[in-house]
Amino acid sequence: MNEINHKTVFVLDHTPYFGISCESPIDCDFIKSKVPVPPISKSLWTCAVEASVEYCRIAYDIFPTGKLIRFVVSDTAAHIVNTWNTNTQSLTHIMNAMSMVGVPPRQTQASDYSVIHGLRAAIEALAEPTDFQKEQLLAHAKSDSFKLVNRGRVICITSARDDASMKSLEDIFRTVLVQQNSISAGHKEYINIDQCHLVIINLYPANMESMVSNRALVDISPILKSEIHSNKANKISNKLTHLILPHFDLASTTVTGIPMKEEQNASSSANYDVEIFHGRTAHSVFLGTELVLPHSIKEGSDYETVTLKWCTPRSCGSSEMQPCLAQCRVTPVDVTSRPSSCLINFLLSGRSVLLEMPKKSGGKITSHLLSAHGGEIFIHSLNTARSCLEDPPSISEGGGGRVTDYRIKDFGVLMQQQRLVPLKPLPERQPDENLQKMRTRLSKSSRYWPLTNGRTVLYNVRQFVEPVLVLTQKQEISEEEKMLCLKTIYNLSQLEERQETLALPNMGHRLKGNKKEEQYRLLWSELETILNYSGSSPAHKAILNCIRDCRRMYPNADGSDPYEKSHTGDSAADALRASVIRATTDSPMSPPHSMGSAGGADSTLAAAGSGAVILATGSTTVGLLVGTRGTAVGGKKMFNTGARSLLDVLASTERANSQKRIDFSGRLCTPPGQIAKLYPHLGSKDADSGPGRSAEGK
Repeated sequence: MNEINHKTVFVLDHTPYFGISCESPIDCDFIKSKVPVPPISKSLWTCAVEASVEYCRIAYDIFPTGKLIRFVVSDTAAHIVNTWNTNTQSLTHIMNAMSMVGVPPRQTQASDYSVIHGLRAAIEALAEPTDFQKEQLLAHAKSDSFKLVNRGRVICITSARDDASMKSLEDIFRTVLVQQNSISAGHKEYINIDQCHLVIINLYPANMESMVSNRALVDISPILKSEIHSNKANKISNKLTHLILPHFDLASTTVTGIPMKEEQNASSSANYDVEIFHGRTAHSVFLGTELVLPHSIKEGSDYETVTLKWCTPRSCGSSEMQPCLAQCRVTPVDVTSRPSSCLINFLLSGRSVLLEMPKKSGGKITSHLLSAHGGEIFIHSLNTARSCLEDPPSISEGGGGRVTDYRIKDFGVLMQQQRLVPLKPLPERQPDENLQKMRTRLSKSSRYWPLTNGRTVLYNVRQFVEPVLVLTQKQEISEEEKMLCLKTIYNLSQLEERQETLALPNMGHRLKGNKKEEQYRLLWSELETILNYSGSSPAHKAILNCIRDCRRMYPNADGSDPYEKSHTGDSAADALRASVIRATTDSPMSPPHSMGSAGGADSTLAAAGSGAVILATGSTTVGLLVGTRGTAVGGKKMFNTGARSLLDVLASTERANSQKRIDFSGRLCTPPGQIAKLYPHLGSKDADSGPGRSAEGK
């Protein structure tokens, strides 16, 4: 109720100038008379009164309470038409008062005709509290911190010569406003005006040109803002109809395709359009959805309207009720037209009309419903999305994918882990201390939490990493729990070493690839992300370093190192990295590297034979049981990945064969640099045996 549209004051210029014609003739025809009737023309005063009363009608129709409008007529003095009392807030009272005021007088010699008298009275009216404001002041009379915000709008319809006259009018209004606030400070019957919006409409006949230019809304002072509109008298109704939309946050809807019977020929029908005003909420609730509001500029006006198509009407029974997002009262723009009258009577008879609009993906959808309740007509914004009363979908209809793909059970576990128990307040306990701790814990737990199974690899193979996911959620990890996590990580590394495929369920994973290398890369990346957010204890850091070491053994898909910067550590960590490099680059047939002392080598062979591996993590040496494919040397673990290039295979095969057989004897006898001749004695043997064969032949 403290909005600026809670109070509106119309100041109508009643000076002799407004008694002239607007120069917009209206042709009249009399059915029973054959004598031509000359056209008639309205006066400036008639145009101003009709437009302001229509403004008032729209506001009263859509807002039965809470929006108050007063009228002040200004000539030689200010004449108050109505007050803030709700008994005088009706069109009947206003029209009766206007008929008593009458048309402006003819040109007289009096020089005290001015619209300034009305502007002074309008400012004084804004300083008077309404019934609602009086209730607020009475309810908070004992509160020193309460401050009533009093805001209002003044719409002045007058006529000025040029921009300088308008500027003088604004200066006078600002001065009177400051004076009124000074008077209100020491007067109990008035309240201070915190903000005022002045709208000045310059009116002139249709056959003239105005020297007053339009001006947008500007701030005149901290409590006053003003705008100027210059319009012909026959267009003042369209201007006030346009202004009422932002003044009361309204929107326009044009119902198109309404079938109506012709008045002259009842057997035929035609389609008509009816424009209605309502609250902007009926349209704004669809922002961000797939619906496209068909906006268009109304012909002959400056504002936009949304065109919705008429659908087959139906009765408004309980079985036809649909869930809606918003409902707003409506009022027709042209209340005297036959299509508007037919539509209003049709809805008041108990029928309802569905309105449809286009979709982005094509086709149409029913978006609004026109229906009457208790003698008032409302537009309902229907819920175009899925209703909560329907069964959940089983197909992909949104960003999350299938409903069965959501991690519903994991979310239930997350809620149980963050469950709170009320505690009895104690003097030594700070208020909300545990609540703040819980917020921090929840923030860490949910910082990385994929919503669906299709966006994660880790939670689909959690049977391999269950201890890591559960134990790392603690603030402190014991030595036994830390060793269990390390064992789990190295077992996972063994799976990757053996190139075993991860058994992912067929949930439509949205991953970059389905190769084993890509799956393991994403798995290590998720593990590292979770450990980064879990805790900062020494045990957490040790587990995180272990994951990073194992991840470094297998580069990214492009062959780059997962880490741009090298992680510095002690000699044990450096030795571990060196062993990893050898394990991933050497061939299985390569000779063993020198491992240091003979005692270290003996202990390594013994450990390899029994399947025991000594693992060095940081400065702590841990003994774990792993597969026989791993070997330990001097407290360092090495892996044989088996991932070799073609050159490695050929080189290792040639080296192995060279150790099994003696080299070709011809190559051994041939001097270096010469080519060995194959079968060197073959020609000499043929020459020796040739004559003998011929003699025997003879």
